[in-house]
Amino acid sequence: MEYNSSEILLETGTNEIEIMEFTIDGNLYGINVAKVREILMSAPVRPMPHSHPAVEGIFKPRDTVLTVVHLPKYLSGQEGPKGPKDLFIVTNFNKMHIAFRVHTVVGISRISWLDIQKPDNTVSGGPDGVATGIAQCGDQLVTILDFEKIVAEIAPETSIQMSEVEAMGPRDRNERPIWVAEDSILLSQMIRQALTKAGYVNVTMFPNGAELWEKLATLAAAPDLDQQVSLIITDLEMPQMDGHRLTKLIKSSSVFKGIPVVIFSSLITEEMRRKGKEVGADEQLSKPEIGHLIGIIDHLLLASDARKKDEGKA
Repeated sequence: MEYNSSEILLETGTNEIEIMEFTIDGNLYGINVAKVREILMSAPVRPMPHSHPAVEGIFKPRDTVLTVVHLPKYLSGQEGPKGPKDLFIVTNFNKMHIAFRVHTVVGISRISWLDIQKPDNTVSGGPDGVATGIAQCGDQLVTILDFEKIVAEIAPETSIQMSEVEAMGPRDRNERPIWVAEDSILLSQMIRQALTKAGYVNVTMFPNGAELWEKLATLAAAPDLDQQVSLIITDLEMPQMDGHRLTKLIKSSSVFKGIPVVIFSSLITEEMRRKGKEVGADEQLSKPEIGHLIGIIDHLLLASDARKKDEGKA
């Protein structure tokens, strides 16, 4: 069964998401449709030596070699049978294509990010859990899995690399305030650590776009707005308010539109780049590229300073 995510068209900035629902051992899970490239019938997989226990191996549909992750085994820790009706959900994020074995695909639901709640630690397993949200789809509760975290655990080299920051060498301390909206606890820690190492020591983290926007709205009358927030970095997938909606609100505001906004997400495709441009993002880049992100921050802050200097002369 082929599936093309570009067929699902969402108006940009409306704070909606398409969730593909699938089952494992009778339990209902979900993945953002924007991450899905296609769905295939399961096929024989060639094992790979010395790989993560949840990695089945590789297979080659058409001309592309794909790594297959046994998602039931990853979630339960148990091998479990491989059914003849199992499916492979082939994903596309962080510039990688990976297939995940699941038992059935149920369908697609379009919901608001407001209908997705961050699970508490008893459900998600705390910072080490892989449940990124609980969605209300009709009368069903769907557990949204953090596929980036799953892949980062299986292949750490595909995640944010602090070596990219170290390669920049010594850098000056910079106290310009940077705000970051990121719902993943693990990635929040890594982003803060990387920015601090790069000299940006005044970083404020928010668990979703809604909380960042609420805080920003309190500064609408602040005479020293630039001293409160100089630049905003946002993820795209977040409970309550996604990054496109947050960017649209900021760039539609006469007060806040001058604040540079960078979308830093695993979902940067040509389609997503077009949507980010529609809502006014200043820059967009893929989440593993932490060195590139720091270069973008440097550039945008310098450009912002130059613009203000020119405005002052005028």
